[in-house]
Amino acid sequence: MSTPPAEPSEEHSARLRDWSPDLLGTVGRVLDVVRAPAPVLGTVGEPVDPCSAEAVQLAADLIATMRVSPGCVGLAAPQVGASSQLFCVDVSEHPKTRDHHGTFALCNAEVVSASRNEKAREGCMSVPDLTGDVKRGSRLVVRGHLPGTGEEVVIAANAFEARCLQHEIDHCQGLLFVDRVAGAHAIYARQTYL
Repeated sequence: MSTPPAEPSEEHSARLRDWSPDLLGTVGRVLDVVRAPAPVLGTVGEPVDPCSAEAVQLAADLIATMRVSPGCVGLAAPQVGASSQLFCVDVSEHPKTRDHHGTFALCNAEVVSASRNEKAREGCMSVPDLTGDVKRGSRLVVRGHLPGTGEEVVIAANAFEARCLQHEIDHCQGLLFVDRVAGAHAIYARQTYL
């Protein structure tokens, strides 16, 4: 298997642009989201075969669950109780989004490079009562595989999408945003608005 370049190419962008949840060929089920301190959230996920029936169904389930969860812009397999390196993202409707790649899922994703660290507030469905200030790269290159096709892609992301990708990759590595804050002074009770 060849290793894709460390920088995104037009070919990789086209693969991601052409990918759609419809290509999974299965209907996603809405799953329950697990909450901390569930052990699966602190466990490094297992690599997955992006072409396996299990990975394809899990990708569809993650997207279905994300879509019915208000304010949700990403969801990782450990959050639905599966210790796997698979997540989905869609920041297209979020007000902080600049550029985005629409709805997509990635298997076995890794950060190739990150730069321009910025601190911003994060929340998480698995830690529903808290938010925290987390420093993350605002320019990011990520490598992963598309579920269903198994194609390797290298994605350049920035701003809010870059933050979301790092948050979901952390989930696949057994980390929550509260593991990334500078200390207790950077964790806050989540505000609720009527």
